[in-house]
Amino acid sequence: MSLAYLNALRAFEAAARHQSFSAAAAELNVTPAAVGQQVRSLEAWLGIPLFTRAGSGTARLMLTDIARSALPDIQAGFDRLTVGLARLKDAGVHTGLTVSVSPAFASKWLLPRIERFQQAHPRLDVLLDTNARSVDFQAERIDIGVRYGAGKWPGLTALHLMAETLFPVCAPDYPLLKKGRLPEKVLDRCTLIHDLSMAGDPDYPTWRMWMDASGFTGIDTDHGLRINNSAAVLQAAMDGQGLALARSVMVKDDLAAGRLIRPFADKGLDCPLTQAYYVVYRPECGELGKVQAFRDWLLSEASAQH
Repeated sequence: MSLAYLNALRAFEAAARHQSFSAAAAELNVTPAAVGQQVRSLEAWLGIPLFTRAGSGTARLMLTDIARSALPDIQAGFDRLTVGLARLKDAGVHTGLTVSVSPAFASKWLLPRIERFQQAHPRLDVLLDTNARSVDFQAERIDIGVRYGAGKWPGLTALHLMAETLFPVCAPDYPLLKKGRLPEKVLDRCTLIHDLSMAGDPDYPTWRMWMDASGFTGIDTDHGLRINNSAAVLQAAMDGQGLALARSVMVKDDLAAGRLIRPFADKGLDCPLTQAYYVVYRPECGELGKVQAFRDWLLSEASAQH
């Protein structure tokens, strides 16, 4: 009998997650009134209230204690249904795989390699979600992704993919170079390109941190060009705009192709990073063949790179 209320349970779960009938309606592509009616029908069948209003004059919903205690099991049930349906779809002629990555990681690492995966798995249609923010894998139906950080994200399995170091790079024809190297005496004349893509992370190294660690304590690092996209930072360096701090994973292909060089490579001034790249997915999706295939391919590509 409870399966007759599957749509009502779906409306309840969405409303509980968003704490709003309107936001739940937008996700489910129905009207707020329809969500409210579904929830009321579920309450009538159960004989208990599921929500209370957060106060007069507000549309924000508050879960009752019993509803809050039941919500994790209901969400887990929907997760299992999603996995079951995905297994059925895996048997189709073509299967979709939604992959979440940052725009910079997509352009500098994944896209140059993704053809090898598609050749190995021609029945998998890959959709890249290149969103700069951290997306909700459940709400936005993400199958698998790559994230940069400390390796802990609530509700996601995280497998270490690649570590990296940080070092300066510039164009091979940068005017201040001398025989492919940058004399320390001209460092204070270089335009510094600042990567603001992780400006909110206190652990992400800055030019000031690199200068101090490398012994260049007297150089002003407050000036320069500021860009909030790592790929654009590297492009600016390739265009001769200045000196950029590059993450080794992001810059590997550009160094190999000669589009960028390391002007201090002989001095060993690499800065190790505490954060790394991780393959992430919801635990229940780890059983899906398409997720396993992309996960294993990512790990193999990363292993071949080192």
